[in-house]
Amino acid sequence: MTSDTALVRSPGPRLEEGLVTHIARRPIDLGLAHEQWAGYVQALRDTGWRTIEVPSAADCPDSVFVEDAVVMVRSVAVVSRPGAESRRPETHDVEKVVASLGLPVAHVTAPGTLDGGDVLKVDNVIYVGVGGRTNSDGVVQLRAIAEPLGMTVVAVPVRSVLHLKSAVTALPDGTVIGYPPLVDEPALFPRFLGVPEESGAHVVVLGGNQLLLAADCPLSAQLFRELGYEPVAVDISEFQKLEGCVTCLSVRLRGTPH
Repeated sequence: MTSDTALVRSPGPRLEEGLVTHIARRPIDLGLAHEQWAGYVQALRDTGWRTIEVPSAADCPDSVFVEDAVVMVRSVAVVSRPGAESRRPETHDVEKVVASLGLPVAHVTAPGTLDGGDVLKVDNVIYVGVGGRTNSDGVVQLRAIAEPLGMTVVAVPVRSVLHLKSAVTALPDGTVIGYPPLVDEPALFPRFLGVPEESGAHVVVLGGNQLLLAADCPLSAQLFRELGYEPVAVDISEFQKLEGCVTCLSVRLRGTPH
């Protein structure tokens, strides 16, 4: 028997020390962050996802952004090598959890760097952002893993935001969505749809017609309703202060054995 499973990781006590690159640092309310994280996890559960919590990493301020630590390519869990050296210890416990689920494990190794937030899968294509955190060697290594599994890897330049998925994600029909001022090369995507708010560019496909998205993009949510989708909104304001979005806070493993 299989189910859709999401890995999540609760905020650590040093969350306010998390890295910021393209925005000004603002104070973090750790108590509110925990409340918002619990609401995010509950939204996944309420829409049919089984959640597995990776042990919290007290010494890793950014570890709540668990998506950066591992990339799923078909059934293979590719353990990343984060571009920020301070984040590399985050992968250890994530690898232990995916291995415990019986998933094959591969690794990105030096000199390659790869953050999961730079990886967008659309059908059989994997778009990989190259810029601040992921380098060309990381793309080469991911391609070597993905192509034998029938996936095509396309490198995408990222200059205006932290990660590729800070700029674009995709709807269930394969349309890539983004906030146009922050999308460096929209022509690289066969189907691109601009959205009216920055956070409206970030969706997690939950299944069926449901899309998880932040609560602060009502115009984008209305656009998705008009397209036939059902937005599921969650407040993640404390994580947005650290350049986080709804995709960063979980790793979705579809069809995972119980």
